[in-house]
Amino acid sequence: MDGAGDRAELHPSNVALIREVYDSDNAQETFEMELERALDANCMAIIIEPMKLGDETARWITVGNCLHKTAVVSGLSSIFTGLIWQEIPAIYIPLGALSTICTSLYTIGWQFDPCVNYQVETDSRTLARMPILTMLTANTPIVIVRKNQTKRLYLHCGVTLTTIAFCAWRLYKILK
Repeated sequence: MDGAGDRAELHPSNVALIREVYDSDNAQETFEMELERALDANCMAIIIEPMKLGDETARWITVGNCLHKTAVVSGLSSIFTGLIWQEIPAIYIPLGALSTICTSLYTIGWQFDPCVNYQVETDSRTLARMPILTMLTANTPIVIVRKNQTKRLYLHCGVTLTTIAFCAWRLYKILK
């Protein structure tokens, strides 16, 4: 999709294309506004030609993914190490704290951001099925695809809450 007339017709089933056209001094702001519109329209895929905006968006999604994975892995590690070494809270309490911190940061910084519903598409087979990519001016556009994140959010929140409860219970048993 390109051109001002297309922007008003963004529907959830559409692919949004943010073209790298520098037609004014504030082109970067225009690119950012186009991205916001596409995110707000819940487009199934967004193709970002401007390298700076694409890199920033991909980095933002990657940091969110890292926080999510760290929360889950450290939470599960806390529970498993707490089951194995019950009397050594110095092992599982820091892991539980890390899970809690990562979940908190994710909830504060990413939960309500529209980018949370998107992942960077890197699968060459999926990208090859997008014929619009052959018409682009940019060599390596960033393609983000809408994904259902509900299970993912429940997973890391559930793991973190279980970890907090487990660590509190283990500390109570040790201090009792």
